[in-house]
Amino acid sequence: MKIIHGLQAVVTTRLNGLLLPCFLAIILTFLSCKKSDPDPEPYVPLPYTILIPRYFPDKLNIPADNPMTVEGVALGRNLFYDGRLSGRTDPDSLMTCSTCHLPSRSFECGIDHPKFTGGRTFGLTGVYTPHYMMPLINLVWNKSGYLWNGKIYPENPVSGFRNLEDLVWSGIAAPHEMNGDTARVAALFQSIKGYPELFRKAFGTEKVSVKNMGRAIAQFVRTLISSDSRFDKFLAGELQLTASERRGYALFMTEQGGDCFHCHGGEGNPLFTTNLFYNNGKDSVFMDPADRFKITGDQADIGAYKAPTLRNIAFTAPYMHDGRFKTLDEVLTFYNTGLVWSPSISPLMHHIGTHGIRLTPAQLQDLKSFLLTLSDSSFLVNPAFSRPARLPDQ
Repeated sequence: MKIIHGLQAVVTTRLNGLLLPCFLAIILTFLSCKKSDPDPEPYVPLPYTILIPRYFPDKLNIPADNPMTVEGVALGRNLFYDGRLSGRTDPDSLMTCSTCHLPSRSFECGIDHPKFTGGRTFGLTGVYTPHYMMPLINLVWNKSGYLWNGKIYPENPVSGFRNLEDLVWSGIAAPHEMNGDTARVAALFQSIKGYPELFRKAFGTEKVSVKNMGRAIAQFVRTLISSDSRFDKFLAGELQLTASERRGYALFMTEQGGDCFHCHGGEGNPLFTTNLFYNNGKDSVFMDPADRFKITGDQADIGAYKAPTLRNIAFTAPYMHDGRFKTLDEVLTFYNTGLVWSPSISPLMHHIGTHGIRLTPAQLQDLKSFLLTLSDSSFLVNPAFSRPARLPDQ
């Protein structure tokens, strides 16, 4: 018995001394050899397919580094309507894209905005935006630059402002818009419950960045497609235009009539814009420091601005880059009798010699009737474009 107890004492001593570290190492090695739980599969976002409407171009402006996904669009929609996008949370300092871009006004400000009198927008600092607004509509087909002067365009060699994504984040930082500090904006949304998970699903990381904010909102804006107007239904054979609308369409499409189609498209161009820039005869002297000439340096671009889409034109007053015309009738009167010559007048303004197209009042009414067929009321109330019922952590 004494011998056995002695052996036990030796073994115990060895384990407590020299052999114990080896014993623990063996245990740890054994445990490490066990098959560990596999890492969770990375979330794969669902591709978002843009259904190209009948007669619309099939070439879309979707950057290779920002493919459309269901999750990206959903995140962008939340951000588009979240007033905290300025990086602030107090009620008096909330501002986001939807503050100015109203669905009911084809994602433009509109002349009857409750905050921006007459459609003249300004930022949180009170500084006015350089120009009146352009609608966020069918921009997925725009490849020639954004804003009235095309300051943001793909081949821009001067700055990083090249596409819709850059337009978004610059709006966050611009003094005449949200005047936000991008680092503070990212930190705020990082702290809002729900957003990190939305970013993970859209972009593979929970880390919130203003760059990915811009990418998400750009995806959402690219879904804002209008193609269900009365004129679209006419093209599809679903209805007939009235006699006045048909006469207006003929005037729209002929140089001897309204001569509208050169700049605004028409048959074969259902976007109703070329997305190009023209001096359309508004002035003879140009004082605007942000016309197309300031971007290109080309004397031919003095006083030139982008031709906006005529889709939903009934809802997007005031008109022109400076909002000088409050009604569609005023616009038609200008083109009829108010054109002004200047050295850089667009060569497409064929009626500059007579200061306008010189239509009769009846013809002007027909032309207006046709323009109103481009109204797409379903676009204005599309639930997919509206404010989400509940934003994250609200």
